Amino acid sequence: MIDREQLGELRGALRLGDGATLVALVRDGRLLAEAGALQMIGDGLVAALADQVDGAAELAADCAARLRARGWTGDDELADQLEGRSTRELRPVPIDLEQLIMVFEDSEGGRLDLQTGEAWPEYTFDYATTGMETTEEEEEEEDEDRWLYIDSGSHDGYLDMQEFIRTRVDGRLAERLEEAIRGRGAFRRFRDVLADHDRIHEFHVFSDEHLRGRARAWLADAGIAVAPRRPRPAP
Repeated sequence: MIDREQLGELRGALRLGDGATLVALVRDGRLLAEAGALQMIGDGLVAALADQVDGAAELAADCAARLRARGWTGDDELADQLEGRSTRELRPVPIDLEQLIMVFEDSEGGRLDLQTGEAWPEYTFDYATTGMETTEEEEEEEDEDRWLYIDSGSHDGYLDMQEFIRTRVDGRLAERLEEAIRGRGAFRRFRDVLADHDRIHEFHVFSDEHLRGRARAWLADAGIAVAPRRPRPAP
């Protein structure tokens, strides 16, 4: 399984839009073979393909095949992107997926800025919070051209816990986790049990993959493809 150090290096390469570094991290094939972070690796390979990094095309083909074989939500959409094909026209937007996921999980939802790719919780648009006020005409024009509304928090996180129990654990640990997710406070108890068995990192990687895939599928349904993000130039 991908360890914390490797995960940090992957996140760093993604944050910087550094396709060359990501290719170097996955070139030996071990991280792809483990299939634990295919969504994150695939995002980095999209950037590497755009930069025409040596070796990116072969790794992208391998990643796409593994995504299709796994078949989680959002895997086919990313595989299409890696293979340069799609059955529909998608608008490329440099989405910050980690930021989008946080807003997805917010109980109030939010909005995705289609110009910058940044996601914002709904409370940031509250006049009392921002001190900004617009007319109805300005809001309608701005909303149509710029914002994609994000529904309030999803309950898919609970399904991720159930899927983790079903596919990743067995024996007494599975029984303890089944007990933990019953009733109020299920998320906290579930994580406490995993922490007792040093499995919390494994679940975080598992959950992050599902979250990324669901976000990608949601964007595709809205006609949007995740484009590589580039670091902003220093002022």
